[in-house]
Amino acid sequence: MKRVFFLLLVASFTLFTSCDIDDDVNYHFEALQVKSVEMPEAFDYGEIYKIKVTYFRPNNCTFFEGFDVVKEALTTRKVVTIGTVIEDEEECTGSGEDLVATFNFEVLYDEPYLFRYWTGEDANGEPTYLEITVPVNEDSSAILASESDMGTSNLKN
Repeated sequence: MKRVFFLLLVASFTLFTSCDIDDDVNYHFEALQVKSVEMPEAFDYGEIYKIKVTYFRPNNCTFFEGFDVVKEALTTRKVVTIGTVIEDEEECTGSGEDLVATFNFEVLYDEPYLFRYWTGEDANGEPTYLEITVPVNEDSSAILASESDMGTSNLKN
């Protein structure tokens, strides 16, 4: 019995001392300004495209985290580039630089897409956007999917 108690005590001590979650790194997320975007002139229905985005990194304490893509309407997407900013760094240097990141986009609808890329704020603090409309090429073979096991046709949309 003493041996079991001792093992439980050692296991508990090890568990609690190894769970140090305070790593003294403070950070927050911040929107990064989009400078330019490379997109195709038109999409093909059902295809996946790599979208190239040039964004502004203000200093060496800011790191690219990813994209926040929000569906505002059926074919309208608001895209914000997200960065992680390390706080409490005394050596945040650099005058900033333009960097490139990409994301994949799948065309699910046969209507034109409107992309709204966040570019910053105007003098009144209102968000500004780079808006790009991309038409979708018509392809009649992509409209009807194959028959399912139940004998009914499914629309691919």
